[in-house]
Amino acid sequence: MGYATAAAAADAGHEVTIVSGPVSLSPPENVTVIHVESAQQMFDSVAHRIGSVDVAIMTAAVADYRPATIAAEKIKKSGDTVILTLEKTQDILGSARTTFGFRGLLVGFAAETTDVEINALNKLARKGCNMIIANDVSRPGIGFDSDQNAVTIFFADGRSHEIAVTTKLAIGSEIIRLVEKETSSLQLHDGSK
Repeated sequence: MGYATAAAAADAGHEVTIVSGPVSLSPPENVTVIHVESAQQMFDSVAHRIGSVDVAIMTAAVADYRPATIAAEKIKKSGDTVILTLEKTQDILGSARTTFGFRGLLVGFAAETTDVEINALNKLARKGCNMIIANDVSRPGIGFDSDQNAVTIFFADGRSHEIAVTTKLAIGSEIIRLVEKETSSLQLHDGSK
Protein backbone atom coordinates (compact mmCIF):
# COMPACT_ATOMS: atom_id res chain seq x y z
CA MET A 1 0.00 0.00 0.00
CA GLY A 2 2.87 2.35 0.74
CA TYR A 3 4.45 2.01 -2.67
CA ALA A 4 1.05 2.24 -4.41
CA THR A 5 0.16 5.41 -2.49
CA ALA A 6 3.58 6.91 -3.22
CA ALA A 7 3.15 6.12 -6.93
CA ALA A 8 -0.28 7.78 -6.91
CA ALA A 9 1.13 10.87 -5.19
CA ALA A 10 4.00 11.12 -7.70
CA ASP A 11 1.54 10.64 -10.59
CA ALA A 12 -0.49 13.53 -9.17
CA GLY A 13 2.60 15.76 -9.34
CA HIS A 14 3.66 15.73 -5.68
CA GLU A 15 7.25 15.53 -4.46
CA VAL A 16 7.46 12.16 -2.70
CA THR A 17 10.01 10.57 -0.38
CA ILE A 18 9.60 6.98 0.78
CA VAL A 19 11.35 5.67 3.87
CA SER A 20 11.28 1.97 3.08
CA GLY A 21 12.23 -1.16 4.91
CA PRO A 22 13.35 -4.23 2.96
CA VAL A 23 10.77 -5.12 0.29
CA SER A 24 10.72 -7.14 -2.92
CA LEU A 25 9.00 -4.32 -4.83
CA SER A 26 10.60 -1.92 -7.29
CA PRO A 27 10.20 1.67 -6.14
CA PRO A 28 7.76 3.87 -8.05
CA GLU A 29 9.14 6.27 -10.65
CA ASN A 30 9.83 9.89 -9.70
CA VAL A 31 10.16 9.31 -5.95
CA THR A 32 13.12 9.53 -3.59
CA VAL A 33 13.68 6.30 -1.67
CA ILE A 34 15.51 6.11 1.65
CA HIS A 35 16.32 2.46 2.44
CA VAL A 36 16.37 1.31 6.06
CA GLU A 37 16.64 -2.14 7.62
CA SER A 38 15.38 -1.76 11.18
CA ALA A 39 12.57 -0.09 13.09
CA GLN A 40 15.16 2.16 14.78
CA GLN A 41 16.59 3.26 11.43
CA MET A 42 13.09 4.01 10.17
CA PHE A 43 12.32 6.02 13.32
CA ASP A 44 15.54 8.03 12.95
CA SER A 45 15.00 8.64 9.22
CA VAL A 46 11.41 9.84 9.72
CA ALA A 47 12.48 12.03 12.66
CA HIS A 48 15.14 13.64 10.45
CA ARG A 49 12.80 14.35 7.51
CA ILE A 50 9.27 14.91 8.83
CA GLY A 51 9.80 18.58 9.65
CA SER A 52 10.24 19.42 5.98
CA VAL A 53 7.01 17.86 4.67
CA ASP A 54 3.39 19.01 4.54
CA VAL A 55 1.84 15.54 4.56
CA ALA A 56 3.09 12.37 6.26
CA ILE A 57 1.43 9.13 5.18
CA MET A 58 2.65 6.28 7.35
CA THR A 59 1.81 2.89 5.89
CA ALA A 60 4.60 0.69 7.26
CA ALA A 61 3.70 -2.25 9.48
CA VAL A 62 6.77 -1.73 11.66
CA ALA A 63 7.58 -4.39 14.24
CA ASP A 64 6.26 -3.45 17.68
CA TYR A 65 9.03 -5.38 19.44
CA ARG A 66 12.68 -6.26 18.82
CA PRO A 67 15.15 -8.54 20.62
CA ALA A 68 16.44 -6.87 23.79
CA THR A 69 19.95 -8.18 23.09
CA ILE A 70 21.64 -9.24 19.91
CA ALA A 71 24.17 -12.06 20.04
CA ALA A 72 27.56 -11.23 18.54
CA GLU A 73 27.98 -14.84 17.47
CA LYS A 74 25.83 -17.83 16.63
CA ILE A 75 23.77 -19.02 19.59
CA LYS A 76 24.79 -22.64 20.09
CA LYS A 77 22.22 -25.29 20.84
CA SER A 78 22.44 -25.95 24.57
CA GLY A 79 19.02 -27.06 25.72
CA ASP A 80 15.48 -27.81 24.69
CA THR A 81 14.27 -24.20 24.96
CA VAL A 82 15.57 -20.68 24.61
CA ILE A 83 14.01 -17.65 26.27
CA LEU A 84 13.90 -14.64 24.02
CA THR A 85 13.36 -11.26 25.67
CA LEU A 86 11.77 -8.56 23.55
CA GLU A 87 11.56 -4.81 24.07
CA LYS A 88 9.21 -2.26 22.52
CA THR A 89 10.35 -0.38 19.45
CA GLN A 90 9.79 3.37 19.26
CA ASP A 91 6.34 4.31 17.95
CA ILE A 92 6.94 6.22 14.72
CA LEU A 93 3.34 7.25 14.01
CA GLY A 94 2.73 8.00 17.71
CA SER A 95 5.84 10.21 17.82
CA ALA A 96 4.84 12.40 14.87
CA ARG A 97 2.82 14.94 16.88
CA THR A 98 4.67 14.65 20.18
CA THR A 99 8.37 13.88 19.78
CA PHE A 100 8.74 15.17 16.20
CA GLY A 101 6.35 18.14 16.59
CA PHE A 102 4.75 17.52 13.17
CA ARG A 103 1.96 20.01 12.37
CA GLY A 104 1.04 18.91 8.85
CA LEU A 105 -1.57 16.43 7.69
CA LEU A 106 -0.93 13.08 9.38
CA VAL A 107 -2.29 9.90 7.81
CA GLY A 108 -1.85 6.51 9.47
CA PHE A 109 -2.74 2.96 8.59
CA ALA A 110 -4.39 0.39 10.83
CA ALA A 111 -3.92 -3.20 9.67
CA GLU A 112 -6.32 -5.07 11.92
CA THR A 113 -7.63 -8.61 12.35
CA THR A 114 -10.46 -7.99 14.84
CA ASP A 115 -12.69 -5.04 15.79
CA VAL A 116 -11.35 -3.13 12.80
CA GLU A 117 -13.41 0.05 13.21
CA ILE A 118 -13.00 0.27 17.00
CA ASN A 119 -9.24 -0.31 16.83
CA ALA A 120 -8.80 2.12 13.94
CA LEU A 121 -10.77 4.91 15.65
CA ASN A 122 -8.81 4.35 18.84
CA LYS A 123 -5.53 4.59 16.90
CA LEU A 124 -6.73 7.71 15.05
CA ALA A 125 -7.30 9.51 18.35
CA ARG A 126 -4.27 8.14 20.22
CA LYS A 127 -1.79 9.03 17.49
CA GLY A 128 -3.23 12.45 16.61
CA CYS A 129 -3.97 11.55 12.99
CA ASN A 130 -6.15 13.56 10.63
CA MET A 131 -7.01 10.36 8.76
CA ILE A 132 -6.51 6.66 9.34
CA ILE A 133 -6.87 3.98 6.70
CA ALA A 134 -8.15 0.72 8.18
CA ASN A 135 -8.12 -2.68 6.58
CA ASP A 136 -8.92 -6.17 7.78
CA VAL A 137 -5.75 -8.12 6.99
CA SER A 138 -7.40 -11.38 8.04
CA ARG A 139 -9.58 -11.31 4.90
CA PRO A 140 -8.20 -13.68 2.26
CA GLY A 141 -7.04 -12.23 -1.05
CA ILE A 142 -6.50 -8.64 0.10
CA GLY A 143 -3.96 -6.69 2.13
CA PHE A 144 -0.57 -8.28 2.63
CA ASP A 145 0.93 -10.24 -0.28
CA SER A 146 -1.80 -9.11 -2.69
CA ASP A 147 -2.25 -6.40 -5.31
CA GLN A 148 -5.84 -5.99 -4.06
CA ASN A 149 -7.13 -4.32 -0.92
CA ALA A 150 -10.29 -2.91 0.64
CA VAL A 151 -10.17 -0.11 3.19
CA THR A 152 -12.24 2.26 5.25
CA ILE A 153 -10.83 5.74 5.77
CA PHE A 154 -11.77 7.42 9.04
CA PHE A 155 -11.34 11.16 9.57
CA ALA A 156 -10.71 12.98 12.85
CA ASP A 157 -14.00 14.88 12.47
CA GLY A 158 -16.03 11.64 12.45
CA ARG A 159 -16.50 11.14 8.70
CA SER A 160 -15.66 7.86 7.00
CA HIS A 161 -15.13 6.74 3.42
CA GLU A 162 -15.22 3.11 2.34
CA ILE A 163 -13.36 1.71 -0.66
CA ALA A 164 -14.45 -1.76 -1.80
CA VAL A 165 -12.01 -4.38 -3.08
CA THR A 166 -9.91 -2.93 -5.88
CA THR A 167 -6.24 -2.53 -6.79
CA LYS A 168 -3.86 -0.95 -4.32
CA LEU A 169 -2.98 1.67 -6.93
CA ALA A 170 -6.67 2.66 -7.23
CA ILE A 171 -6.89 2.90 -3.43
CA GLY A 172 -3.67 4.92 -3.34
CA SER A 173 -5.12 7.34 -5.91
CA GLU A 174 -8.28 7.78 -3.85
CA ILE A 175 -6.21 8.35 -0.69
CA ILE A 176 -4.21 11.06 -2.48
CA ARG A 177 -7.43 12.69 -3.76
CA LEU A 178 -8.78 12.82 -0.21
CA VAL A 179 -5.46 14.08 1.18
CA GLU A 180 -5.45 16.91 -1.38
CA LYS A 181 -8.99 17.82 -0.35
CA GLU A 182 -8.02 17.84 3.34
CA THR A 183 -4.86 19.91 2.83
CA SER A 184 -6.80 22.62 0.99
CA SER A 185 -8.12 23.75 4.38
CA LEU A 186 -4.85 23.48 6.33
CA GLN A 187 -2.10 26.05 6.80
CA LEU A 188 1.07 24.19 5.78
CA HIS A 189 4.55 24.57 7.26
CA ASP A 190 5.79 26.98 4.59
CA GLY A 191 2.78 29.32 4.96
CA SER A 192 1.12 28.16 1.75
CA LYS A 193 -2.15 26.30 1.42
